[in-house]
Amino acid sequence: MLISRATEAFATHLEKVRRLSPATVRAYRNDLRGLVQVTGDIELADIDLEHLREWLWQATKRGDERSTVARRTSSARTFFRWAHEEDLVPVDPSLRLVAPKRGRTLPHVATADALRDVLDRLERRAQDGDPVALRDHAVLEVLYGSGIRVSELCGLDVDDADLDRGTVRVLGKGAKERVVPFGAPAQRALGAYLTRARPALAARGSGSSGPALFLGIRGGRLGARAAYDLVTREVGPAVGSSAVGPHTLRHSAATHLLDGGADLRAVQELLGHASLGTTQIYTHVSSERLAAAYRLAHPRA
Repeated sequence: MLISRATEAFATHLEKVRRLSPATVRAYRNDLRGLVQVTGDIELADIDLEHLREWLWQATKRGDERSTVARRTSSARTFFRWAHEEDLVPVDPSLRLVAPKRGRTLPHVATADALRDVLDRLERRAQDGDPVALRDHAVLEVLYGSGIRVSELCGLDVDDADLDRGTVRVLGKGAKERVVPFGAPAQRALGAYLTRARPALAARGSGSSGPALFLGIRGGRLGARAAYDLVTREVGPAVGSSAVGPHTLRHSAATHLLDGGADLRAVQELLGHASLGTTQIYTHVSSERLAAAYRLAHPRA
Protein backbone atom coordinates (compact mmCIF):
# COMPACT_ATOMS: atom_id res chain seq x y z
CA MET A 1 0.00 0.00 0.00
CA LEU A 2 1.28 3.47 -0.89
CA ILE A 3 2.00 5.68 2.09
CA SER A 4 -0.56 8.28 0.96
CA ARG A 5 -3.35 5.67 0.98
CA ALA A 6 -2.18 4.33 4.31
CA THR A 7 -2.26 7.75 5.94
CA GLU A 8 -5.83 8.29 4.76
CA ALA A 9 -6.86 4.90 6.14
CA PHE A 10 -5.14 5.84 9.41
CA ALA A 11 -7.04 9.15 9.53
CA THR A 12 -10.30 7.26 9.05
CA HIS A 13 -9.31 4.93 11.91
CA LEU A 14 -8.63 7.90 14.19
CA GLU A 15 -11.96 9.48 13.32
CA LYS A 16 -14.28 6.46 13.23
CA VAL A 17 -12.69 4.00 15.67
CA ARG A 18 -10.76 6.11 18.16
CA ARG A 19 -13.25 8.97 17.74
CA LEU A 20 -10.65 11.69 18.09
CA SER A 21 -11.58 15.31 17.52
CA PRO A 22 -11.43 16.76 13.97
CA ALA A 23 -8.59 19.06 15.06
CA THR A 24 -6.52 16.11 16.34
CA VAL A 25 -7.12 14.10 13.17
CA ARG A 26 -6.16 17.14 11.08
CA ALA A 27 -2.90 17.49 13.05
CA TYR A 28 -1.98 13.84 12.38
CA ARG A 29 -2.78 14.30 8.69
CA ASN A 30 -0.60 17.41 8.43
CA ASP A 31 2.33 15.73 10.16
CA LEU A 32 2.18 12.66 7.94
CA ARG A 33 1.80 14.73 4.76
CA GLY A 34 5.17 16.23 5.63
CA LEU A 35 6.63 12.73 5.80
CA VAL A 36 5.21 11.91 2.34
CA GLN A 37 6.80 15.07 0.96
CA VAL A 38 10.20 13.86 2.14
CA THR A 39 9.92 10.19 1.13
CA GLY A 40 7.73 10.53 -1.93
CA ASP A 41 4.59 8.43 -2.33
CA ILE A 42 6.38 5.10 -1.99
CA GLU A 43 5.22 1.78 -0.60
CA LEU A 44 4.59 1.99 3.12
CA ALA A 45 6.59 -1.20 3.73
CA ASP A 46 9.66 0.47 2.19
CA ILE A 47 9.80 3.21 4.84
CA ASP A 48 12.70 2.66 7.22
CA LEU A 49 14.26 4.42 10.19
CA GLU A 50 16.54 6.53 7.99
CA HIS A 51 13.52 7.97 6.13
CA LEU A 52 12.03 9.04 9.44
CA ARG A 53 15.28 10.51 10.70
CA GLU A 54 15.70 12.51 7.48
CA TRP A 55 12.14 13.85 7.85
CA LEU A 56 12.83 15.08 11.39
CA TRP A 57 16.27 16.39 10.44
CA GLN A 58 14.79 18.56 7.69
CA ALA A 59 12.28 19.96 10.20
CA THR A 60 15.15 20.78 12.56
CA LYS A 61 17.10 22.53 9.78
CA ARG A 62 14.05 24.67 9.02
CA GLY A 63 14.14 25.87 12.60
CA ASP A 64 10.97 24.10 13.78
CA GLU A 65 10.44 24.19 17.54
CA ARG A 66 11.49 21.15 19.56
CA SER A 67 7.88 20.68 20.62
CA THR A 68 6.84 20.50 16.93
CA VAL A 69 9.50 17.90 16.13
CA ALA A 70 8.52 15.92 19.23
CA ARG A 71 4.87 15.98 18.16
CA ARG A 72 5.79 14.69 14.70
CA THR A 73 7.81 11.90 16.27
CA SER A 74 4.74 10.94 18.30
CA SER A 75 2.57 11.04 15.17
CA ALA A 76 4.95 8.72 13.33
CA ARG A 77 5.07 6.27 16.22
CA THR A 78 1.29 6.16 16.50
CA PHE A 79 0.90 5.74 12.73
CA PHE A 80 3.42 2.94 12.36
CA ARG A 81 2.20 1.12 15.46
CA TRP A 82 -1.25 1.07 13.86
CA ALA A 83 0.22 0.00 10.50
CA HIS A 84 2.09 -2.87 12.16
CA GLU A 85 -1.04 -4.00 14.03
CA GLU A 86 -2.92 -3.95 10.70
CA ASP A 87 -0.15 -6.04 9.04
CA LEU A 88 0.62 -3.23 6.60
CA VAL A 89 4.31 -3.28 7.56
CA PRO A 90 6.35 -6.31 8.70
CA VAL A 91 8.39 -4.24 11.18
CA ASP A 92 7.65 -0.94 12.90
CA PRO A 93 10.45 1.42 11.72
CA SER A 94 9.62 4.04 14.35
CA LEU A 95 10.56 1.93 17.38
CA ARG A 96 14.07 3.43 17.58
CA LEU A 97 13.04 6.93 16.56
CA VAL A 98 14.15 9.36 19.27
CA ALA A 99 12.27 12.59 19.89
CA PRO A 100 13.96 15.74 21.22
CA LYS A 101 13.12 16.53 24.81
CA ARG A 102 10.44 19.17 25.12
CA GLY A 103 11.09 22.22 27.23
CA ARG A 104 8.43 22.72 29.87
CA THR A 105 6.13 25.59 28.96
CA LEU A 106 3.75 26.72 31.63
CA PRO A 107 0.34 27.96 30.52
CA HIS A 108 -0.45 31.65 30.53
CA VAL A 109 -2.66 32.45 33.52
CA ALA A 110 -4.64 35.64 34.14
CA THR A 111 -5.03 36.86 37.69
CA ALA A 112 -8.38 36.60 39.40
CA ASP A 113 -8.49 40.40 39.74
CA ALA A 114 -7.84 40.94 36.03
CA LEU A 115 -10.60 38.53 35.05
CA ARG A 116 -12.97 40.05 37.57
CA ASP A 117 -12.43 43.47 35.96
CA VAL A 118 -13.04 42.04 32.47
CA LEU A 119 -16.23 40.24 33.47
CA ASP A 120 -17.56 43.22 35.42
CA ARG A 121 -17.00 45.43 32.39
CA LEU A 122 -18.83 42.97 30.12
CA GLU A 123 -21.69 42.77 32.60
CA ARG A 124 -22.09 46.56 32.57
CA ARG A 125 -22.02 46.57 28.76
CA ALA A 126 -24.69 43.85 28.65
CA GLN A 127 -27.07 45.88 30.79
CA ASP A 128 -28.06 47.87 27.69
CA GLY A 129 -29.72 44.72 26.37
CA ASP A 130 -27.63 44.36 23.21
CA PRO A 131 -27.87 40.66 22.19
CA VAL A 132 -24.19 40.37 21.23
CA ALA A 133 -23.06 41.99 24.47
CA LEU A 134 -25.25 39.62 26.48
CA ARG A 135 -23.86 36.66 24.57
CA ASP A 136 -20.24 37.82 24.99
CA HIS A 137 -20.70 38.16 28.73
CA ALA A 138 -22.28 34.70 29.00
CA VAL A 139 -19.57 33.07 26.86
CA LEU A 140 -16.71 34.39 29.00
CA GLU A 141 -18.50 33.64 32.26
CA VAL A 142 -19.14 30.03 31.19
CA LEU A 143 -15.61 29.51 29.85
CA TYR A 144 -14.00 30.78 33.05
CA GLY A 145 -16.67 29.46 35.40
CA SER A 146 -16.56 25.91 34.09
CA GLY A 147 -13.07 25.58 32.59
CA ILE A 148 -14.42 23.80 29.50
CA ARG A 149 -12.64 23.79 26.14
CA VAL A 150 -13.74 26.19 23.41
CA SER A 151 -14.77 23.24 21.21
CA GLU A 152 -16.94 21.97 24.04
CA LEU A 153 -18.51 25.40 24.52
CA CYS A 154 -19.31 25.79 20.81
CA GLY A 155 -20.80 22.29 20.73
CA LEU A 156 -23.27 22.96 23.54
CA ASP A 157 -26.99 22.75 22.82
CA VAL A 158 -29.68 24.53 24.82
CA ASP A 159 -30.72 21.30 26.55
CA ASP A 160 -27.13 20.76 27.75
CA ALA A 161 -27.39 23.68 30.19
CA ASP A 162 -29.16 23.19 33.51
CA LEU A 163 -29.60 26.64 35.04
CA ASP A 164 -31.29 25.34 38.17
CA ARG A 165 -28.35 23.11 39.04
CA GLY A 166 -25.70 25.36 37.53
CA THR A 167 -24.20 22.68 35.27
CA VAL A 168 -23.50 22.00 31.61
CA ARG A 169 -23.23 18.60 29.94
CA VAL A 170 -20.29 18.59 27.53
CA LEU A 171 -18.92 16.13 25.01
CA GLY A 172 -15.15 16.13 25.44
CA LYS A 173 -12.21 14.46 23.73
CA GLY A 174 -12.78 10.87 22.72
CA ALA A 175 -16.54 11.52 22.75
CA LYS A 176 -16.50 11.31 26.57
CA GLU A 177 -19.43 13.03 28.22
CA ARG A 178 -19.17 14.80 31.56
CA VAL A 179 -21.27 17.22 33.61
CA VAL A 180 -19.42 20.36 34.71
CA PRO A 181 -20.58 22.91 37.30
CA PHE A 182 -20.37 26.67 36.93
CA GLY A 183 -20.87 29.46 39.46
CA ALA A 184 -23.62 31.95 40.20
CA PRO A 185 -22.21 34.75 37.96
CA ALA A 186 -22.19 32.40 34.97
CA GLN A 187 -25.67 31.22 35.94
CA ARG A 188 -27.01 34.79 35.89
CA ALA A 189 -25.22 35.70 32.66
CA LEU A 190 -26.42 32.54 30.89
CA GLY A 191 -29.99 33.07 32.09
CA ALA A 192 -29.99 36.67 30.81
CA TYR A 193 -28.57 35.52 27.47
CA LEU A 194 -31.16 32.77 27.01
CA THR A 195 -34.05 35.08 27.90
CA ARG A 196 -33.06 38.34 26.28
CA ALA A 197 -30.45 37.61 23.59
CA ARG A 198 -30.66 34.15 22.06
CA PRO A 199 -34.17 34.62 20.58
CA ALA A 200 -33.02 37.84 18.90
CA LEU A 201 -29.88 36.22 17.48
CA ALA A 202 -31.81 33.13 16.34
CA ALA A 203 -34.21 35.38 14.42
CA ARG A 204 -31.30 36.65 12.34
CA GLY A 205 -30.58 33.15 11.08
CA SER A 206 -34.06 32.26 9.85
CA GLY A 207 -34.01 28.94 11.65
CA SER A 208 -30.37 28.04 11.04
CA SER A 209 -29.51 28.08 14.75
CA GLY A 210 -31.05 24.70 15.50
CA PRO A 211 -30.52 23.61 19.13
CA ALA A 212 -27.19 25.48 19.51
CA LEU A 213 -26.77 27.24 22.84
CA PHE A 214 -24.43 30.01 21.74
CA LEU A 215 -25.14 31.76 18.46
CA GLY A 216 -23.06 33.94 16.16
CA ILE A 217 -24.09 37.38 14.94
CA ARG A 218 -25.81 35.83 11.89
CA GLY A 219 -27.87 33.40 13.94
CA GLY A 220 -25.92 30.19 13.33
CA ARG A 221 -23.95 28.18 15.88
CA LEU A 222 -21.07 30.17 17.36
CA GLY A 223 -17.76 29.06 15.85
CA ALA A 224 -14.49 28.44 17.69
CA ARG A 225 -12.75 31.20 15.70
CA ALA A 226 -15.32 33.79 16.80
CA ALA A 227 -15.02 32.65 20.44
CA TYR A 228 -11.23 32.85 20.21
CA ASP A 229 -11.38 36.40 18.79
CA LEU A 230 -13.77 37.43 21.55
CA VAL A 231 -11.46 36.24 24.32
CA THR A 232 -8.39 37.78 22.69
CA ARG A 233 -10.15 41.13 22.28
CA GLU A 234 -11.60 41.30 25.78
CA VAL A 235 -9.02 39.52 27.93
CA GLY A 236 -5.79 40.30 26.08
CA PRO A 237 -5.54 43.99 27.08
CA ALA A 238 -6.37 43.15 30.70
CA VAL A 239 -3.46 40.74 31.02
CA GLY A 240 -1.08 42.68 28.78
CA SER A 241 -0.66 39.99 26.14
CA SER A 242 -2.02 39.27 22.68
CA ALA A 243 -1.22 35.55 23.13
CA VAL A 244 -4.52 34.98 24.87
CA GLY A 245 -7.38 32.71 23.87
CA PRO A 246 -10.11 30.53 25.37
CA HIS A 247 -7.49 28.16 26.82
CA THR A 248 -6.22 31.06 28.92
CA LEU A 249 -9.56 31.02 30.75
CA ARG A 250 -9.35 27.24 31.12
CA HIS A 251 -5.79 27.47 32.47
CA SER A 252 -6.81 30.29 34.79
CA ALA A 253 -9.85 28.42 36.13
CA ALA A 254 -7.73 25.35 36.93
CA THR A 255 -4.97 27.36 38.59
CA HIS A 256 -7.37 29.44 40.66
CA LEU A 257 -9.17 26.30 41.81
CA LEU A 258 -5.91 24.76 43.00
CA ASP A 259 -4.87 28.05 44.61
CA GLY A 260 -8.15 27.94 46.50
CA GLY A 261 -7.51 24.43 47.82
CA ALA A 262 -9.38 22.26 45.32
CA ASP A 263 -8.37 18.58 45.12
CA LEU A 264 -6.21 17.74 42.09
CA ARG A 265 -8.42 14.81 41.07
CA ALA A 266 -11.52 16.99 41.27
CA VAL A 267 -9.85 19.47 38.91
CA GLN A 268 -8.90 16.58 36.61
CA GLU A 269 -12.55 15.52 36.46
CA LEU A 270 -13.69 19.09 35.87
CA LEU A 271 -11.28 19.61 32.98
CA GLY A 272 -11.93 16.20 31.45
CA HIS A 273 -8.27 15.15 31.46
CA ALA A 274 -7.71 11.44 30.83
CA SER A 275 -4.43 11.54 32.75
CA LEU A 276 -3.75 13.10 36.12
CA GLY A 277 -0.29 14.02 34.81
CA THR A 278 -1.87 16.49 32.39
CA THR A 279 -3.60 18.24 35.26
CA GLN A 280 -0.45 18.34 37.37
CA ILE A 281 1.08 21.10 35.26
CA TYR A 282 -1.26 23.47 37.10
CA THR A 283 0.37 22.54 40.38
CA HIS A 284 3.64 23.86 38.91
CA VAL A 285 1.88 27.11 38.01
CA SER A 286 0.50 27.43 41.53
CA SER A 287 3.90 26.61 43.04
CA GLU A 288 5.57 29.30 40.96
CA ARG A 289 2.98 31.84 42.07
CA LEU A 290 3.55 30.81 45.68
CA ALA A 291 7.33 31.10 45.26
CA ALA A 292 6.96 34.55 43.70
CA ALA A 293 4.77 35.70 46.58
CA TYR A 294 7.28 34.31 49.07
CA ARG A 295 10.18 36.14 47.43
CA LEU A 296 8.25 39.40 47.54
CA ALA A 297 6.89 39.12 51.07
CA HIS A 298 9.21 37.08 53.29
CA PRO A 299 11.91 39.12 55.07
CA ARG A 300 14.48 36.37 54.61
CA ALA A 301 13.59 35.35 51.07
